Amino acid sequence: VQLQASGGGLVQAGGSLRLACEASGRAVNIAQMGWFRQAPGKEREFIAAVTWSFGLTVYVDSVKGRFTISRDNAKNTGSLQMNSLKPEDTAVYFCAVKTSGSTRYDYWGQGTQVTVSS
Repeated sequence: VQLQASGGGLVQAGGSLRLACEASGRAVNIAQMGWFRQAPGKEREFIAAVTWSFGLTVYVDSVKGRFTISRDNAKNTGSLQMNSLKPEDTAVYFCAVKTSGSTRYDYWGQGTQVTVSS
């Protein structure tokens, strides 16, 4: 499975960005897609996840009410809508997927930079 993340960029505080993650490969069998981020000098942080079949979502507290994760099963694409962005949201954002039967994220995208200016 190959993951292609896109949509990062530079935005002012209070602005919005929408990240996308397209999955491709011969046998794309996604059970869950997650988004993570890593700021300079910090560890990678879980942001949100969505189950592929039922669309159940979970978020880290710091983004609840501001970020929305979604998926389009037909297009094998997941999205992360980020509103009310803050300078502390600045990081490289990664998407990842768990395939059916897996207990960990098996595949990772290359990361996309999000920079929020104050």
